[in-house]
Amino acid sequence: MLTSGELKHLSTASGNGNFFVSLYLNVNSLTNPKGEYVIHFKNMLKKTTEKLNKDVMKKVKEDIEKIEASLIGNKRGFKKGLAVISSIPLGFWREYHFSLPVRNELIIDDTPYVKPLFTLLNNYPRYVVLLIDKESARIFLIHLGKIELYTEHITPDIPGRHKKGGWFALEQSRYERHIDYHISLHMKDVIKSLEELLHKESVDKIIIGGSEDAIVKIKNMLSRTILDKVISIFHPEKLSGDKDILDETLEIIRVFEREKEREIVKELITRTMKNNMAVIGLEDVLNSIQEGRVMTLIFLKDMAASGLRCIGCGFLTSQTIKTCPYCGGNFEKASYLIDLSVQKAVEQGAAIEVITDSEGLLNAGGIGAFLRF
Repeated sequence: MLTSGELKHLSTASGNGNFFVSLYLNVNSLTNPKGEYVIHFKNMLKKTTEKLNKDVMKKVKEDIEKIEASLIGNKRGFKKGLAVISSIPLGFWREYHFSLPVRNELIIDDTPYVKPLFTLLNNYPRYVVLLIDKESARIFLIHLGKIELYTEHITPDIPGRHKKGGWFALEQSRYERHIDYHISLHMKDVIKSLEELLHKESVDKIIIGGSEDAIVKIKNMLSRTILDKVISIFHPEKLSGDKDILDETLEIIRVFEREKEREIVKELITRTMKNNMAVIGLEDVLNSIQEGRVMTLIFLKDMAASGLRCIGCGFLTSQTIKTCPYCGGNFEKASYLIDLSVQKAVEQGAAIEVITDSEGLLNAGGIGAFLRF
C-alpha cells in the first residue's frame, strides 16, 4: 500500500553509483485490450536508450529484463495504473497497482523517480466513510479511487417502537428510554471500531452518511478529535451498494479537495505579496530548499523543468551558471528538477501539496512554498 512513510523512504533512496529504473504505465485493459502497454514500454525504452550512454544501459539491463518479464507475465494482476521502481544491484524492487490510470513515463536515474506517486497520494488522500443507522453501520476506506469495506456492525435485537397512550404513557416513556439505551450501545460499538481504524491508519478526513436522526445521535457521541476530521455529511435514501457509495463520496471529495487547493494557492500568493514566510517562482523555491527553509512545497501536477545540480552540495538551479553560489562546486545537468526538488524537500521534513489546476499558481510560475523562517 502506498503511504507517506513509504514515499519518504523512496525519496531518500540513493544509488551510490548504481541506477534506478522507474516505470509508470497505463495498463487499463479498456484502453489496452490487447496488451498494448508492452509496446508503449518498449517505445519509451527505445527513446530513453537513445539519450543515455551505453555504460548506464549496461548497469540497468537486468532491471529492464525483469520489468519486461513482469509486464508480460502478470497481466491478471493489473488494474488501471502500474508503477515499478527497480535497482537489482541494490536488491530494490517496488511495485504498485492503482485503480486509476497513470501517465506513461520511464526514467533511469541515480534516485527513484517519485513525483507521480506524490501526485497520486496528494490528489487522492485516504478518507473514511461511515454509513450509520440505528441498527447497522458500515465503515469504508477510500484511497486512490478504490473503496474497501473495513468493518460492518449489525445489531438486529434493538427493540422496535410501539405507540402507547393513556394509562400507558409512563410505560411508553420507559420503553423509549430502553430503545435509546440499545441504540446508544450499538453506536458506542461503531465508534470503538472507528477509533481503532483511526489509530491504525493515517486518515485525516471522515464523511458520514445516514438518516438525519442517526447522524445527529452519533455526532453527539463522537469526541472532538474525531468531529474535527468530519468534512461532510450526506443522506442516502438507503445504505447503498459499494459503487453508489463510492460515486457519491468521490464527488464530495472532489469538491472538498478543489476548494482546499484554491485556499492554499490564495494563501500562498497573498503571503508572498506581503513577504510573509512564502515564496513563488522556481528559482526562489530552489534557493529556499537549499537553505532548509521550506515547510510546505506546492506545485502544479504537470509542471516540469530542467536545470543544473551541484555535484558538491546538491544545490538545484534553473539558471545557467558555472559554479555553485553555496559551495563553489561544479554542476551537472538535472533533467527532472521538480522531482529532485520534491526529494530534497521531503528529506528536510517538508510537506508536499500537488495542485491539480490553478491559473493563479500557473501565472506565479507553477511552484511556491510556505517557509519555516
